[in-house]
Amino acid sequence: MLRPYLYKTKTEAGVDEAGRGCYAGPVFAAAVILPKDFFHPLLNDSKLLSAKQREELRPVIEKESLAFAVGEVCNNEIDTINILQASYKAMHLALDKLEKQPVQLLIDGNRFLPYKNIKHKCIVKGDSIYASIAAASILAKTYRDEYMSTIHKEYSHYGWDKNKGYGTFTHRKAIEQNGLCKYHRKSFNIFAEEL
Repeated sequence: MLRPYLYKTKTEAGVDEAGRGCYAGPVFAAAVILPKDFFHPLLNDSKLLSAKQREELRPVIEKESLAFAVGEVCNNEIDTINILQASYKAMHLALDKLEKQPVQLLIDGNRFLPYKNIKHKCIVKGDSIYASIAAASILAKTYRDEYMSTIHKEYSHYGWDKNKGYGTFTHRKAIEQNGLCKYHRKSFNIFAEEL
């Protein structure tokens, strides 16, 4: 069972990203402030849930959260500032948009670029430990999947409706046959001759 909070008396925002290891598309991040008594039996790390379960949870999280926001950084900016810095920026953009100001951030992972003067705690596999991080992981993942399904219509041969930009066999074969497009991350060195 996920922990409802780190500090009971503090307003905490869980923060997580999605799409860091993809060949194409933006990196997305979400920040979520949940009520301390929030509970949903399905809530878990987004990677442990089916697409259907994530889609079921998204409107619940959006409705029941005290505040939520999503940020994204496009593939061209990822190529300019690198994926780690882009992940931090996406998280900061999500935090910028929160309508309620947290006093504590719970960050999934082991590194973070401090945001303003708000204290943060990095938690490895935090999306399977804290409810707010799990909720953020679900929003980041569902918003990103929705985006990739949209641009799939423009470049359907890459199979982004299924692989969401990850380096699956189908995606790599499509790159081998068609080359890279404007949504690919060129800094990831994903060229046909390497496949």
